Amino acid sequence: MRIISLNAWGGRLHEALIDYVRQAEADVLCLQEVLRAPGADWGWSIYRDAGLELPQRANLFAEISAALPGHDGFFCPTSRGELFNGDSAIAAEFGLATFVRKSHSVIAQGLDFVHGGFSANGWGEHPRPRNAHCIRVVSRENASSLTIAHMHGLRDPAGKSDTAARKKQAAALVALVERVWPGGEGLVVCGDFNVLPDSETFAILARLGLSELVTGNGLVDTRTSYYLKQGRFADYMLVTPEVKIARFEVVEAPEVSDHRALLLDIG
Repeated sequence: MRIISLNAWGGRLHEALIDYVRQAEADVLCLQEVLRAPGADWGWSIYRDAGLELPQRANLFAEISAALPGHDGFFCPTSRGELFNGDSAIAAEFGLATFVRKSHSVIAQGLDFVHGGFSANGWGEHPRPRNAHCIRVVSRENASSLTIAHMHGLRDPAGKSDTAARKKQAAALVALVERVWPGGEGLVVCGDFNVLPDSETFAILARLGLSELVTGNGLVDTRTSYYLKQGRFADYMLVTPEVKIARFEVVEAPEVSDHRALLLDIG
């Protein structure tokens, strides 16, 4: 089984991103920063916030769904706000997306907020709402089951250091996983956590028996050349001992976001 986690960056590198998800052969694709705008036929749109303008793909979820016809897609929004095309505005939702190959059956799942709650009338104040999605899947080839959770951790303008909100976020993620994961089988937890490698987050997740693969393999960079700031850690992948790792990679090329994809092959 191949699991890929990636912050999609709102589709800002759209063509490269679509090409990558088509050819990456993920059985489970865990994406953060995905947009959906049902009924809108826009391609590119602009996100505006406090003088900042960023190009975004308003219907990125639909575009990735079309690129992966052999997968079932799950969209998990955290907020609804406005995107712009000139002076025209549309309502769009922002959140997580999980794609599961149809040869794998989702037999349990959980979705919950790890910080705040759904913001229906705007993107929300910083730190904005964040959620996590947890699924339990069974492969039809060998009838083995695995639980996979991913999260987009809260962004704090003050930085990635530990805060009370981040400690509470980690505890909420553990609680969500415990509702879905029966124990005694493999567990994978991944995503853009927005924390530093020494964060208390990892001590809290270790209570589930999880060990972290990025720092555990001596890797020091999960960002691409499009990320120009200091501090190169954001994305992590953790596994329990039951997960038999055939390959783990922080993907350097192609660059499809300002984050690198995390790729895990399970033997």
